[in-house]
Amino acid sequence: MAYIEPAPIKDKENPFESMMSRFQIASQALGLEDEVYNVLKNPTKQVIVSLPVTMDDGTLQVFEGYRVIHSNILGPSKGGIRYDMDVHLDEVKALAAWMTWKCAVVDIPYGGAKGGIKCNPRQMSAGELERLTRAYTQSMVEIFGPDRDIPAPDMGTGPREMAWLMDEYSRAKGMTVNAVVTGKPLVLGGSLGRTEATGRGVMVSALAAMEKLKINPAKATCAIQGFGNVGSFAALLLEERGVKVVAISDLSGAYYNQNGIDLRASIEYRDSHNGSLNGFSGTENIDGEELLTLDVDVLVPAAKEDVITIHNAEKIKARLIVEGANGPTSSKADAIINNNGIMVVPDILANAGGVTVSYFEWVQNRLGYKWTRERVNRRSDRIMKDAFDNVYKVSLEYNVSLRIAAYIVAIDKVAKTYKFRGGF
Repeated sequence: MAYIEPAPIKDKENPFESMMSRFQIASQALGLEDEVYNVLKNPTKQVIVSLPVTMDDGTLQVFEGYRVIHSNILGPSKGGIRYDMDVHLDEVKALAAWMTWKCAVVDIPYGGAKGGIKCNPRQMSAGELERLTRAYTQSMVEIFGPDRDIPAPDMGTGPREMAWLMDEYSRAKGMTVNAVVTGKPLVLGGSLGRTEATGRGVMVSALAAMEKLKINPAKATCAIQGFGNVGSFAALLLEERGVKVVAISDLSGAYYNQNGIDLRASIEYRDSHNGSLNGFSGTENIDGEELLTLDVDVLVPAAKEDVITIHNAEKIKARLIVEGANGPTSSKADAIINNNGIMVVPDILANAGGVTVSYFEWVQNRLGYKWTRERVNRRSDRIMKDAFDNVYKVSLEYNVSLRIAAYIVAIDKVAKTYKFRGGF
């Protein structure tokens, strides 16, 4: 696609090019007019700012910050802010487009956006990060807003940074504006259920797909790649519903037990060992690549992009892949997986539980009223299940994979709204 020429990613297929190639296939299946295609392909607004920040040693350093609003056709734009040395405009542009499709597929009244600052947060003090976050917020005061553009945490940011952002924006507006950002600490208007929301959405998607494949959860086995927030919550919630998790992995390696892994013990171990499973006992150590090709019913890639490629797709034995991570399957691997009859619940559907509960946080802030965890879970489960059923129906109608069906659902919704609003 013309609008993206991102930096190459470590000799692998670029995940954002993967995403755009799927956008093209879905647009063709829909018979999308060229005018609408070009509107949806290009971002609405791109902002680049220079941020001078005084460092702890007294020197002044200038950082580059970005915010891309891909679309505001469905409503205010929504998307995270990442702090990372690899942040560049093309990446932010592509991630913003991803957010547009993710919000549309779960039928949330948001457009897509993404932000980022080129920095290394691990080498910065809390004070430096606070000054950087506040400088970025000041430069985006006219971009952000509860009815305009609502940021959230992403790679390298969390509730702390969102609290600084909310405070700086509120100071500029002369009043407390909780709803300008989601992913905040609970005391500042964050939502119950937000921490486990993405993993919970993965669980709901997995169970909905297993029902279609006639896989009995009580007899099913599962391997989970990546044991961070998404992977560990997905594992726990699947286990609660009878699925036996036989393999998990993180950067330290992969851990296998054919009788099922003691997940609570593994989470306790990870949390008391600087977030690593290194040395976790009661399991057999296997190669990380081997985990992907285990003979299990369900595979959940919940780590990084491009782990399922043309090099290993042929060896995958799982009947169902549920994508907890963004872009874990390269577009060239899609054909192999589809030919082998493996069902894939794509990232823009499977991991949309996070943005769904972010939307609930925004709704609660607007109402000035807090929901219980049960209400949050019940409503997010329903949205995720309805979204899956809709995508499944479209996949049968167009005779395409769930991935292309998810893009068809998302693009169709945005395109129709654009026309109704009088886009031409």
